[in-house]
Amino acid sequence: MSTVAGPGEAAIRARAAALPDPRTAPADEPVAVGEDLSVLTLLAAYRVGLFPWPAGGLTWWWSPDPRAVLDPMALRLPRTVRRRLARRDLATTVDQAFDAVVAACADRPGEGTWITPAMRSAYGRLHALGRAHSVEVWDGRGRLVGGLYGVATGGVLTGESMFHRADDAGTAALVDTVRRLRAGGLVLLDVQQDTPHLRWLGARPWPRERFLATLAAHADDAVTLAREPVTIAASLAALREEDGQAIDGQGGGRVHPGMDAQGRRDDR
Repeated sequence: MSTVAGPGEAAIRARAAALPDPRTAPADEPVAVGEDLSVLTLLAAYRVGLFPWPAGGLTWWWSPDPRAVLDPMALRLPRTVRRRLARRDLATTVDQAFDAVVAACADRPGEGTWITPAMRSAYGRLHALGRAHSVEVWDGRGRLVGGLYGVATGGVLTGESMFHRADDAGTAALVDTVRRLRAGGLVLLDVQQDTPHLRWLGARPWPRERFLATLAAHADDAVTLAREPVTIAASLAALREEDGQAIDGQGGGRVHPGMDAQGRRDDR
């Protein structure tokens, strides 16, 4: 993927220093409100642990406490799910259909969506800079059936939203993303919101202070999301080879856009 020039790190740090400090915000209330979705503000916001969430015609900026994360080394995948996934004729790619993934995540007939046209444009600009990424899931007929997108800040990937149009495609997207995070040296998948489905897969709520400290420690990591296209069966095999316990336990293993069991945020 070719990228365009964006703001320098010095400008991002300066903008970040001017943003409200999330450490002092209430646990369950927005940190700020504002309509600035410029590349500079978005990159600065993610650097300090803030993310935008439009609602009621306004754009609210959040840093929840606790913060739900998935440590890539702590993925839990029950054996029955692993075997079912391995039988699926699914393949994954990275950054091959970013706009289509965001559009699919926004497509929630009868429910409404927080992914407004302004948000879609904003994340498209981040994608053009190589700072926002998508993981796509394709079926055997070449149809896009699942995926997720998020924003990379050094060694932390913040997942913004996920969708599925076929059985297990959402889980496949998450599992493959975890494998790519491991391969690329990223340390955390930030899923923002705590949901039963994500807990089932190994996500855990962290105190905001711990999350922000981890983010700050890894915000400048020079890492790259692994990009090669693979089948989901190959992804599972790679994870098992790295650490069989993480995906092959009885009902799980051992113990980083929040999303629900259907692969979308259950509260957006």
